Amino acid sequence: MKTKLFIDLEFTGLHQATTPISLGIISECGKTFYAEFTDYDRTQLNDWLDENVIANTWVSKHKPISSMGSVYSDDLRWADVHVFGSSDFIKPFLIQWLSQFEEVIIWSDCLAYDWVLFNQIWGHAFNLPKNIYYIPMDICTVFEMKGIDPDISREEYCEIETFREEKTKVLRNDFQSIKHNALWDAFIIRECYNKLIKS
Repeated sequence: MKTKLFIDLEFTGLHQATTPISLGIISECGKTFYAEFTDYDRTQLNDWLDENVIANTWVSKHKPISSMGSVYSDDLRWADVHVFGSSDFIKPFLIQWLSQFEEVIIWSDCLAYDWVLFNQIWGHAFNLPKNIYYIPMDICTVFEMKGIDPDISREEYCEIETFREEKTKVLRNDFQSIKHNALWDAFIIRECYNKLIKS
């Protein structure tokens, strides 16, 4: 049976030349991978991205970092990994983290850009690691199939206040505003999926 991985990417705009800023992944069993890219195109940033995405990055603000890149893992099992660096620096750590799962299926939210950028990490869709199922799933479709407006606030739908303490467990920080942090958004996607499947 495939392990569900819930992913979110933050990026420099809704256009063809967009570049990834951060990647968050949380498995159905709670293992996390979070990366902040240093090679995104800063010329594409605008005030909204600065205030809502860059302001909610985490590794570069809370950990000592090297110009070459840095990686932090909470244990030797690679359950929770945080990486800061270029795409080339991040890629081997992502490969290692993904290798703990025999087979995975990717879930996201409005995933058109996320999926293309995720594939770009590998250089081409045909280069995806063999354990990743090549067809991603989108919770937007599930909302529509359940008769729920796909534009609904995800935080309201999954009743974020009922698990507010999970914030510290997932992100290990005290952000007051954490929407548009890729790991937090991946967590919200997972919680929406769990509620949708039960309804």
